[in-house]
Amino acid sequence: QVQLVESGGGLVQPGGSLRVSCVASGSTSTIYVMGWYRQAPGTQRELVATMTNSKSTTYADSVKGRFTISRDNVKNTVYLQMNSLKPEDTADYYCNAVNFYSTYWGEGTQVTVSS
Repeated sequence: QVQLVESGGGLVQPGGSLRVSCVASGSTSTIYVMGWYRQAPGTQRELVATMTNSKSTTYADSVKGRFTISRDNVKNTVYLQMNSLKPEDTADYYCNAVNFYSTYWGEGTQVTVSS
């Protein structure tokens, strides 16, 4: 089992920056990819960014050049640095981890981009 706890969400003005974090606990040695997804009201959950153990990354087209995913394997933490935020980035952001047995989700952290 893997447990994920997100933090760092909040209210930010358009053009601003925010970093969200996710700490993994439990069977963290079995994880081979971690990432971030988001879900805005009335929409489906969508991929934002992922990073494998070998540091290979994937980004949604809508965030390329603005968001950066990183991992600290010693701290079992994955970060999402979000720059040049837009109102359409407003959503609940969910941490995700995958191992050979299952997919795990955090409870989410809310990000609101508004003036």
